[in-house]
Amino acid sequence: MARGDLTDAEWRIVEPLLPAERGRKSRPSHDNRQFMNGMLHVLRVGCPWRDMHERYGKWNSVYVRFRRWAEQGVWDALLETLVELGLTDDWQ
Repeated sequence: MARGDLTDAEWRIVEPLLPAERGRKSRPSHDNRQFMNGMLHVLRVGCPWRDMHERYGKWNSVYVRFRRWAEQGVWDALLETLVELGLTDDWQ
């Protein structure tokens, strides 16, 4: 786990709020946690997607999942849940 990645406790809160990902074209899907950490890394450091650290996977795959979740309202639902749980101060 790299500095800034989700802790196990944070992941237990977030994991059930994320949609299950299926592999496309007979390929297995990659770990939502790895992708989420990649998304948070890009947002935290402000780097372009192409400059995302390779430990999070292919930048384009992470970006596509980020956009898909945005279109599906996953980010809005996640934020609403964190607000309801009173955890927004911890998720700056």
